[in-house]
Amino acid sequence: MAAAAGTSAFSRFMNSPVGPKTIHFWAPAMKWGLVIAGLGDLARPVDQISVRQQLSLAATGLIWTRWSTIITPKNYSLATVNFFVGCTAAYQLARVAMNKPDTQPAESVEKVAATTA
Repeated sequence: MAAAAGTSAFSRFMNSPVGPKTIHFWAPAMKWGLVIAGLGDLARPVDQISVRQQLSLAATGLIWTRWSTIITPKNYSLATVNFFVGCTAAYQLARVAMNKPDTQPAESVEKVAATTA
């Protein structure tokens, strides 16, 4: 027990059940790429957003956030990254929902009317 008390924080981190020697560390670390890609897509025009893809990302993000807290060992790193995957996808879905294609500015409606007449 005395040897365990004298170990460094780095050593405890390295030998943790969710440390870098396990998949429990590397899977969430690599999944941050999805969050970064989602943030990069914020500049994408709304008409180019795939609703199915964003629904899938939001659903899996929220499901895996919950799952990460009930598995053994509890993986809060995985829960965090999945929460942010779900949040970025939900934001994209909100952007799509707020973009109403049937509400066009008056002058664009006049242009369409002029070209069809």
